[in-house]
Amino acid sequence: MIIAAQNLKRLLLSILRESGSDEYESELVADHLVQANLSGHDSHGAGMLPTYIHNLKAGLLKSGTSASLVSDNGSILIFDGQRGYGQRVAVEAMDAGIERCRSTGLTIVALRNAHHIGRVGAYGERCAAAGLVSLHFVNVIDHAPLVAPFGSREARLATNPLCMALPATSETPAVILDMATSKVSLGKARVAMNRGEQFAPGLLLDSQGDPTTEPGVMFTEPRGALLPLGEHKGYGLAFFCELLAGVLTGGGTIQPERPRLGSIINNMLTFLVDPRRLVEHSWMETEINAIVRYMKESRPVGIDVMVAGDPERKKMAERRELGVFVDDTTWEELLKAGCDVGLNRQLMEIYAHA
Repeated sequence: MIIAAQNLKRLLLSILRESGSDEYESELVADHLVQANLSGHDSHGAGMLPTYIHNLKAGLLKSGTSASLVSDNGSILIFDGQRGYGQRVAVEAMDAGIERCRSTGLTIVALRNAHHIGRVGAYGERCAAAGLVSLHFVNVIDHAPLVAPFGSREARLATNPLCMALPATSETPAVILDMATSKVSLGKARVAMNRGEQFAPGLLLDSQGDPTTEPGVMFTEPRGALLPLGEHKGYGLAFFCELLAGVLTGGGTIQPERPRLGSIINNMLTFLVDPRRLVEHSWMETEINAIVRYMKESRPVGIDVMVAGDPERKKMAERRELGVFVDDTTWEELLKAGCDVGLNRQLMEIYAHA
């Protein structure tokens, strides 16, 4: 079905409020999820909420929890998410880092023990809107590995996303690179499975380590494995995300001696830079505009030549006008999540179609 963004958000808000989140937290989480859908990243959108509600009821996610400041060492801030909603604790950590970077020019923010923080690009966008350059490295723990190292038949890592963000100029929108270090994310496998779609060859291994196009292998036991982006290069990036986000935040890596309770815990290491401390601002804007034009004026091969951030902006414009597609399986999972926290099914359907 196609649901208007404001109606989808209203449904998510009702589920979050009924599950125990206050207005502030509900707004942050619901808005983040719907913005992910609008940006074309359904893997990190409304379809994640049933997983959140499951983890909440299992005690693996704690609503009403803020980011706790562990250490303030001037330009280095360390936060513990305390298993709170990742969208909340990550925003709180990022906002603290942005404020500190205004005075220091360079800030490192370490966030550990956050429940799933969602689309990492949202935090890059937040930093870029504040006029800052940011680099974000994320790892994923508390569940079984999902991604095979290059040359391996079995999973040892998670999808370990990274994000790089550069502020907008007067002519050029913010440049936001947001990517998993696997060829596809687990969420995209979930979306494909729910829609009854097959993957292209070369993205997945089944539980025996053989190539497959069936995304459902990631959701049955024993699990299959996603493959790393760019073979050894993507594996190298994923492994560094594991080291930087897992070790330097103090949150830990996916190595098997750490507990795996079946939740989604993210650690994120963020570097924030005030570019005005490095180069003259008007020169920087002129140079960014020129290099972006140079890319986009190159001869195309049948697709639009874009820079990072353009696909999301294009999808955002389309979906704001046309609405968000929600497959039948995801819709039923959302309704079940709402019923599990005490909402009326008919009322939720009214929310979505009002």
